[in-house]
Amino acid sequence: MRADRLTAWAGPDAAVGRLGGDEFAVVLHLPRGRREIRLAELVRMLRIPVVLDDGQALDVAASVGAAALDVIGTRDLSVAQRAADAALYDGKHSGHAVLATKEHATVPSINSRRAGRPGTAVWGRAA
Repeated sequence: MRADRLTAWAGPDAAVGRLGGDEFAVVLHLPRGRREIRLAELVRMLRIPVVLDDGQALDVAASVGAAALDVIGTRDLSVAQRAADAALYDGKHSGHAVLATKEHATVPSINSRRAGRPGTAVWGRAA
């Protein structure tokens, strides 16, 4: 369900993909003047209850972290992913999307994910 909502929000010129579990990534152009509005729209859209086949509605929540290449000062998409991940965790449970800063792009990572997250263990050690 969330993938459908994310794809609809992103539009036809975006790349949308599942990172794993309930994590997704979108690569698209958001004009500087519309970023905050569009990210707020995304948060509202993702929080709409999901209606099951039997009619039962389930409340859902979502955390959104975003990175704009001009804000973080790089065109490296792995750095952008790390920055967006760090921003997401800064805004977790806040009900708002967080746009990454240059500081988010310097958070230590393993495979472009914030160090310490599941799946980021160093070889030979369990997460």
